[in-house]
Amino acid sequence: MFKLIRTNSANIDFIDLVKDLDADLAIRDGDEHAFYNQFNKIDEINFVLLAYENEIPVGCGAIKEYETGVMEVKRMYVKLEKRGNGIASLILIELEKWALELNIHKLILETGVNQPEAIKLYMKNKYYKINNYGQYAEAENSFCFEKQLKF
Repeated sequence: MFKLIRTNSANIDFIDLVKDLDADLAIRDGDEHAFYNQFNKIDEINFVLLAYENEIPVGCGAIKEYETGVMEVKRMYVKLEKRGNGIASLILIELEKWALELNIHKLILETGVNQPEAIKLYMKNKYYKINNYGQYAEAENSFCFEKQLKF
């Protein structure tokens, strides 16, 4: 059984999971890691979700304001040995609920071509591919998605 906890980016469990995420992304992104990493700072993210199994942190995700009425999904990660158990979908669904509570009508996100499991996760959860936005507009290895949330 997994337990979800709402917190913020100062949470030490979140910080530790993000270190694991960044190590994984450094390998996947290769030479492009420095470009992508600059957009993944975690200071002052007020809406962080942690997943625990038996009091051990196993996954995380966050939402961050992008523009009025729109938040960006950030820092989605599940420990390798816990993947395939539906944790990422649980986190994503709870982030969507949280966004609705904040009167947010749309979520957007960026993931990479070298993260096929993430692409599959977002498509399974009814996120639709959009043109790359903002800092990712010219990034050839980025895939951007959005989901309209229903109030």
